[in-house]
Amino acid sequence: MASRDQNDDVDDNVDPAARPTRRILSVDEKLDILARYESCAPGTKGEFARREGVYSSQLTEWRRARDAGTLGARTSRRSRAEDREIEKLTKKNQRLEDELERTRLALDIVGKAHALLEKLSKSADNE
Repeated sequence: MASRDQNDDVDDNVDPAARPTRRILSVDEKLDILARYESCAPGTKGEFARREGVYSSQLTEWRRARDAGTLGARTSRRSRAEDREIEKLTKKNQRLEDELERTRLALDIVGKAHALLEKLSKSADNE
């Protein structure tokens, strides 16, 4: 028996504002819903979509993916934040590689200048 609060109302500890859980459909379920949707008579497709709890935009997306052969393909689950982080790190990597190349060139130039100064110093000592 359900408990009752002080106003004699049933207290069943159900949060009316609880977020619903997202329904995740498998590829087979999507293909099944899509086939049944396409077999509906004109004028009854909207009712079918409401009954199944799917939006027409979902059905359009599934149809395009099916026709392109990508409905069963795994899609990337990266978020926009991850994409931004990857882009940021790629730019930083490129900047550091450019800086490393400049440093190597500068060291090469300094090494050649040092070798030249040594030759000049030895030739000055010989004279």
